[in-house]
Amino acid sequence: MIDDVEWQVTPGLTDYQAAVADMEARAEAIRAGTARERIWLVEHPPLYTAGTSADSAELIDPRFPVHATGRGGRYTYHGPGQRVGYVQLDLDRRGRDVRCFVHQLEQWVIGALGALGVDARAVEGRVGIWVDTPRGEAKIGAIGVRVRRWVTLHGFSVNADPDLDHFSGIVPCGLSEFPVASLASIGNNASLDALDSALRTTLPGFLAALAKACEKKNS
Repeated sequence: MIDDVEWQVTPGLTDYQAAVADMEARAEAIRAGTARERIWLVEHPPLYTAGTSADSAELIDPRFPVHATGRGGRYTYHGPGQRVGYVQLDLDRRGRDVRCFVHQLEQWVIGALGALGVDARAVEGRVGIWVDTPRGEAKIGAIGVRVRRWVTLHGFSVNADPDLDHFSGIVPCGLSEFPVASLASIGNNASLDALDSALRTTLPGFLAALAKACEKKNS
C-alpha cells in the first residue's frame, strides 16, 4: 500500500482556500476509489486557521486572514518558511483508528526531524512536536486532522524558518505557556527541501507502523 500513495510537492505559496477545496475534492475521490491516497506538501502565505476547539479569546491580533477549518485543535499559524503536510489516507484500508493515526503521524514527523539531527518528541497530553531550547520546551510542529468517511484531511506543519513573530497574533494551539521554535531558531539550517527529503525517506516507516499498530489493536 506504500506505492499507492502519491507524493506531491507544490512550489511557491499556495492559497489556503484553494488548498482546502483541492483537499476536500481529493478526499471524495479517494473514498470513491477514483484517486490515490496522497501526501501533499505546501507552503502558505501568512494566515491563521481556527480548529474546531478554537477560543476567540486566543485570537490576539488578527493581522493576517483568519480561516475557520474543520480540523481538530485551536488556532495555528501558517506562512512562508513553514512546511505544511496534508495527509490524505484511507483509514478504511489502513485501520479505523483515529487516535492510532494521529500518534503515528506524530512519530513520522519526529522521525523525519531525527534524520535532520533534531531531537524532537511528543509529550503526553499535548498534541504536537516538541524540542528543547534555552527558553525551555518549545513547539516546532503542529498536528491537526479531520476524518471524513474514514479518509483523512489536513495533517501537520513543521517550522523550518518562518517569522516566529507571526505566531504572536494568536495563542498557538491554546498553549500560552510555551514558546514556538523553528529549525533555524535551534541552530539547524536544514531547508524545506531537506525536510521534504527526510519526510519522504521516513514515509514507508510511518505507513508500516500505522498498519502494524492498528492490526495489533484490532487483533
